[in-house]
Amino acid sequence: MTTPVCTNASRAALPAAPSYGADTRFSPHARYSSFSSYVRARGPVLLRTARSLTANPCDAEDLLQTALTKTYVAWERIEDHRALDGYVRRALLNTRTSQWRKRKVDEFACDELPEPENFPAPDPAERQVLHDAMWRAVMKLPDRQRAMVVLRYYEDLSEAQTAEVLGVSIGTVKSAVSRALGKLREDPELAPVR
Repeated sequence: MTTPVCTNASRAALPAAPSYGADTRFSPHARYSSFSSYVRARGPVLLRTARSLTANPCDAEDLLQTALTKTYVAWERIEDHRALDGYVRRALLNTRTSQWRKRKVDEFACDELPEPENFPAPDPAERQVLHDAMWRAVMKLPDRQRAMVVLRYYEDLSEAQTAEVLGVSIGTVKSAVSRALGKLREDPELAPVR
């Protein structure tokens, strides 16, 4: 059994196409051809802009497609077609901002809370052995270098503060600490740490 369809009623429900008179600028064919020529000419530049807004090249293409769709819909309302790049860039930015705001954070209900893996705590005895070995290596340094290393890394002073305390320049602190760290790296007692 077929259902009769009233085509006249469905046509009557559709809004009438706007009448623009003799102005062919707003005809669907003219609008499409001017838009497509714009996209062909400016597409690569606009795609670079879209790529600067997203990390994924495929997302950039989707973003540009959405912005160009919005531009096509508003094509007749854009008064100055010399400013189309600005319009499309604004559409790109607004679309990307909307996507960012709408991003979905997935939450899953579960019976038990996920707990982080329990890593064994470092053995206090091993930490003390390492601390003692480090201190012995620091004690082998010349007095000036030892003082700078202690102030920089044990007392947590900045280079400027260390220089002020010792009455030397910041450059002297930098070079002396660099040499001291080099000696500590070469210390055979600290080999297991590396």
